[in-house]
Amino acid sequence: MPVASVAIAVQDISPNIGSRVETDIETLLSGRHAEEIRSLLKSRGVLVFPDIGMTDEQQIAFTGTLGNMAFENNGTVGPDGKQQTIYTVDAAQSDLQAIRRLRNNQFWHLDGSMHEMPIFASILSAKRVAPTGGETEWCNTCAAYDALSDEEKEGLEKLRVVHANWSLARNTNPEPTYEEFLQSRRGPSKSQPLIWKHRSGRKSIILGSTAAYVEGMDPLESLDLLVRLRDWATQPQFVYRHEWKVGDMVMWDNTSTLHRARPYELNSGRLMHRTMLKGEEPIA
Repeated sequence: MPVASVAIAVQDISPNIGSRVETDIETLLSGRHAEEIRSLLKSRGVLVFPDIGMTDEQQIAFTGTLGNMAFENNGTVGPDGKQQTIYTVDAAQSDLQAIRRLRNNQFWHLDGSMHEMPIFASILSAKRVAPTGGETEWCNTCAAYDALSDEEKEGLEKLRVVHANWSLARNTNPEPTYEEFLQSRRGPSKSQPLIWKHRSGRKSIILGSTAAYVEGMDPLESLDLLVRLRDWATQPQFVYRHEWKVGDMVMWDNTSTLHRARPYELNSGRLMHRTMLKGEEPIA
């Protein structure tokens, strides 16, 4: 891809996913290239800003140039009485719930798969990295859909999948007590089309660790389809793996990708700061 502007240089990482963006903080905070960045994000899925080194305040300001910010924890007010704009991706070893969330991050997922309107995008900055492991991977679910045969596309577009909190919970707690199971079952659950037909005309596959079963399908056949499609969508040609360095910032289109963290020692001190952009289009 050619240089996008005088102030921003763009280089594609692979044919199907990811571009590296070379620029400076002042340019990003100016907002002059906001539409250009949004367009690039939608076409490439993942944008990498290597060694940009933004502070939290700068990351919040940059996110605000691109659209409406989404507050973390669905807007729940924090201890300081304010809604959270920065989410810290880390956990103390004594915090069992946080540890389970981090472990669930290691499975392919789409943020908000149980919502009518998932967030549009996330922006993640590396503050501390793990000595080994802890890379993040994304797969392009639009490119994966496009590569399917016309016959399979037609069949998949008729299917719906139930995404459920209990499906997510069993990844890290496969033998829950009945009380734990009931707690996870009380969590959100939503039927979604397997293929998201976007307003732009693009289509993407909605999969991941929250996908419990295909409606109206034999349980084993349902699992067979979901596993096979996940393997299809996460083939190397559709995947970008980022090896983090402190100061890196990566932005991704949550509506056209799945992502996961690669395994690492949860007590290694790895620390990421995340901001998000509100959803702009319901799943349909």
